[in-house]
Amino acid sequence: MIGKLKGLVDSVYDSHCIIDVNGVGYMVFCSGKTLSQLIENEFIELSIETHVREDHIHLYGFCNLNEKNAFNILQSVKGVGTKMALGILSQLTPEDIQFALNIEDKNTFISVSGVGKKLAERIITELKDKLISTNLPSTQNKSNAMMAHKTINSIADDAILALTSLGINKAEAYNRVTNLLAQNEDISINELIRLALKNNI
Repeated sequence: MIGKLKGLVDSVYDSHCIIDVNGVGYMVFCSGKTLSQLIENEFIELSIETHVREDHIHLYGFCNLNEKNAFNILQSVKGVGTKMALGILSQLTPEDIQFALNIEDKNTFISVSGVGKKLAERIITELKDKLISTNLPSTQNKSNAMMAHKTINSIADDAILALTSLGINKAEAYNRVTNLLAQNEDISINELIRLALKNNI
């Protein structure tokens, strides 16, 4: 079993890289965030998770142990395989995931390509008591964040419901609402709906 690789980055692709270790090229699958940090012909050290199957041996590489831990824990959820786990880690850091679990924010997971509402809810239900990242906010900060995000999520849900009742596609309503909230978290529900409808003009 391979647990770590040290070598030169030979090449980088959309889903994997080739690491040259003493003349031997290892194909390593990585998240988009890890791949974005790799530079060809530069030295790299990756923590490795080895998956051995009857028809293949796959290596998965991570820039830190938090990412590797998140990769393994995510796969404990029904419906999350290696590809989906890497997809989630391509868009969310382990800290993002931990924070979303702490405040039970399903919208964070829904924002990931390929993750629907049911899977997002399953991830939260099955992992909310798991430790994904050790880089956690203080208890007071976490409590304040939970209250703030629950309020934002409630406003978002109400706005999306209002927009869909007016004939706007749910996915489009979600995108408009989340984009507006990202610009101003203190926006009122009425102003949020007004601006979202304005985008329809």
